[in-house]
Amino acid sequence: MAVPIMQAVRVGGYVVKQHISGRKRYPLVLMLEPLFRCNLACAGCGKIDYPAAILNQRLSVQECLDADAECGAPVIAIAGGEPLLHKEMPEIVSGLLARKKYVYLCTNALLLEKKLDDYKPDPFFSWDVHLDGDQAMHDSSVCQDGVYDRAVAAIRKAKARGFRVSINCTLFDGADPKRVAAFFDEVMAMGVDGIMTAPGYAYERAPDQEHFLNRQKTKQLFRDIFRLGKGKKWRFTQSPLFLNFLAGNETYHCTPWGKPLRTVFGWQRPCYLLGEGYAKTFDELMSDTKWDDYGTGNYEKCADCMVHSGYESTAVMDAVRRPWHIAKVALFGPETEKPMAPEISLANQRPAQYVYAEHVEEKMKDIAARKKPAKPPRVTTVSGASAQAEEAVPVDAAD
Repeated sequence: MAVPIMQAVRVGGYVVKQHISGRKRYPLVLMLEPLFRCNLACAGCGKIDYPAAILNQRLSVQECLDADAECGAPVIAIAGGEPLLHKEMPEIVSGLLARKKYVYLCTNALLLEKKLDDYKPDPFFSWDVHLDGDQAMHDSSVCQDGVYDRAVAAIRKAKARGFRVSINCTLFDGADPKRVAAFFDEVMAMGVDGIMTAPGYAYERAPDQEHFLNRQKTKQLFRDIFRLGKGKKWRFTQSPLFLNFLAGNETYHCTPWGKPLRTVFGWQRPCYLLGEGYAKTFDELMSDTKWDDYGTGNYEKCADCMVHSGYESTAVMDAVRRPWHIAKVALFGPETEKPMAPEISLANQRPAQYVYAEHVEEKMKDIAARKKPAKPPRVTTVSGASAQAEEAVPVDAAD
């Protein structure tokens, strides 16, 4: 694993403490999205399809720190949109690091070289750079030529400055296992500290709907990749049991509360990927969300999901229950030859509901209300000997 020993110990201790206390649902990673605005428009992204007025919204520094205080998770992943477009991002990061939170700042790296001087290397801080494969794969994924080369240059510069850097690689239908394996070799040779990987989630409003993987294709793709990685020293920032799940060896159910998301809308229900409603506070999110309505087998939109935001927390919790199992997988790697674990039945899943437009309309009304100019004060006319000329005096100032 690419996670530093001290981080693994602290997070592990946190998880054990939750189990001992009998807490059924608890956060592992706070997903923080201070803005939706981005400087790319990736084909598989459903995060930026909002009106300009919403894209221009930002969480303040205080709102970000308050989200951390409400949630209390030991790890914070700052995503977007593109977080480096937020002018107060250095202050947000420094405030979270002062609280000894492990912070992963996700970025497409287009602004990384320009912004490096605003940050300092810290054992609690890591850049998490979006790279969906080699040059051709990544530039195709982000729909813009030259992005891969700029990202790699920024990674090298950040490493030279002493920063920890991981990469976030999302894979889609049609990915070639040999090319992905060669890419993993390539980023390890760059000196990247770790790889985070997952299949793309089928965002309902993503421009490209043809290249999302179903669960069976996901499992076979990752089996083929991990088979090619046997004996190689690929370092992943994820639990070995989550990687084993991707390869079809675990029948896990989603734990969406493990990575709660705070955005400009509020606390998103039920998870980072799926916006079905919003809570005003973290406590409201945890207590009032109908968690059993979501997840593979429960909801149509979740049918093909195998993404880390829903399932890695499950894997981490499983590691506490079965430490011998994670030790075996960590030592030998994910199984690639034996029969796969049983799949979750979709027979009783409820049909998808589409509420995007409703939430956008509500947010637009809220923005408009806040921008509406204040009503001018009512005036009265004072006349008499003391006022030879009529003078308008605000009622609230007349006293």
